[in-house]
Amino acid sequence: MSLSVLILTFNEEMNIPRCLRSVAWSDDVVVVDSGSTDHTVEIAEAMGARVLQRPFDDFAHQRNWGLDQAGFRHSWVLHLDADEVVPPEMHEELLAVTREDRFAAYRMSLKLMFQDRWIRRASMFPAYQVRLGLRDRLRFRMEGHGQRENLPIEEVGTLETSLLHYSFEKGITDWFEKHNRYSSAEAVESLRRREQPGQSLWGLFSLDRGTRWRALKNVSSRLPFRPFFRFLYMAFVRRGLLDGVAGLHYCLLVVIYEYMIVLKEKELRQRAQAENRSEMPHPQPANPHRPTELALTAGEAK
Repeated sequence: MSLSVLILTFNEEMNIPRCLRSVAWSDDVVVVDSGSTDHTVEIAEAMGARVLQRPFDDFAHQRNWGLDQAGFRHSWVLHLDADEVVPPEMHEELLAVTREDRFAAYRMSLKLMFQDRWIRRASMFPAYQVRLGLRDRLRFRMEGHGQRENLPIEEVGTLETSLLHYSFEKGITDWFEKHNRYSSAEAVESLRRREQPGQSLWGLFSLDRGTRWRALKNVSSRLPFRPFFRFLYMAFVRRGLLDGVAGLHYCLLVVIYEYMIVLKEKELRQRAQAENRSEMPHPQPANPHRPTELALTAGEAK
C-alpha cells in the first residue's frame, strides 16, 4: 500500500530537493506552491511532483485546498513543509499504520535541526503535530500561526518515529522574517485565549499529550515576564544548555520570538482601548452663559 504526499512551498529551492528525495517512494507527490519567484516550481516538476498554485492565506486553508483540489490517488495523505524530511524508518512506520487502519489520522514529532545538530532539549521535543490522515476525513483549522486537526482525540494515533525539521536552512534572516509573521498571529491568538480562561486549565489534566501541551502554553501566556521564564524553562528545566552552543543560541532566539509576541499583544490591547475610547459619546461642553448648579447654590448661600 502506498500513500500520497502534499508539500507546501514558497521560495524553497534550497529545501525542496532534499524533501522530495525523502519521499521518492511515493508515486503521488503534490506541491502546493504560493507563488514562488525562485526555481522551486521547476525543481519540483523536474523531480516528478505535480505542482498546483494558490496564493497563501494560512497553512490550514492551503492544506485543505490541496486536499480538495489535488485529486490524490491514495486514501492516506502525508502533509509536509518543504524544510522537512522523512527518514527511512518513518517510511516503514507510515506503511505499517496505514495498513492497520486503526485511526483516521496520526500525529508525529519533529526533530529540529540547527547548526548541524538535533536540538533535542531546548526545542521541547517531542511536540506533536497531526500530519498524516485519511484524505476524506482529515481537515485543518488555524490556531495561532499553526494548524489544528478537526478530529476528536480518540480518532488520532501517534507515530513513534519523527520528521527531521531543517527550519534554519535558509538562514537566520529568513527565520526572523517568518517569525515576525508568526508572532503577529500568536499575539492575536493569545488575546483570544485570554477571553476563555476556563478552557486553559482543564486541558492540563487531559490524557492527550498534545492537549496538555497547548493548555500549558495557554497558561504560560498569562505569566508576567514570560520571555524570561521561557528562557529559564528551556535552558535549565528542559536542560537546553546540554544541547551545546547551538542550544543556547536557539533558547535566545525563542526568547526574542516570545518577546515579540508580548510587545504585539500590548500593541493590540492599546489599539483596542483607543478605539473603544473613540467610540464613547463625548460630554457636551458646558454653556458659559447658563448658571451651573454650583453657582446657583453659591448664590443661594449668599
